[in-house]
Amino acid sequence: MRSFRDAKLMARTLREALASRQVDLTHSESLELVARQFGFADWNTASASFGEYRDGPGTAKTDVSGVNLGTGIPILRIFEVGKAREFYLDFLGFTLDWEHRFGPNFPIYMQVSRSGLTLHLSEHHGDASPGSTVFVRMKGVDAYRAELIGKHYPYSKPRIQDNAPGGRLLEVPDPFGNRIRFSEARE
Repeated sequence: MRSFRDAKLMARTLREALASRQVDLTHSESLELVARQFGFADWNTASASFGEYRDGPGTAKTDVSGVNLGTGIPILRIFEVGKAREFYLDFLGFTLDWEHRFGPNFPIYMQVSRSGLTLHLSEHHGDASPGSTVFVRMKGVDAYRAELIGKHYPYSKPRIQDNAPGGRLLEVPDPFGNRIRFSEARE
């Protein structure tokens, strides 16, 4: 196993192969099967153990005390899966990496990502406070705004603030009161 992405590709391939034999699996179920094939109890444990999380992009160099910190992943509280999918996948253009429930009718915990940004979305009480803000450094803020406006999402009309501290800022609130601030440094 080379990386987290390889495991996801294996899960997708497994799902497609079984679908051709009229065996339907959700993406989440196929991820769980791949995790078990590698001896992990579940997908969350497996994904935390794969190399991308230990040595992937954004991992800092080891400092003088021997500490090596990786990129943080914000957790945002959501209250309704359908609205979360509509906003994060359809509107913002993120990809669903995986999702997990402890059983039927349990709250969902999911990971979405797009071009280097990973977010965890959780219905679990206590995982995060509604109304959180995530600050994201980026390039191409005008192109991203144009992409979002072009989707004609009725609940958000993102505007760019040219005079925000640190650069140009595109703030996009989600349906649950959380805000994502996409910031591009001034030239």
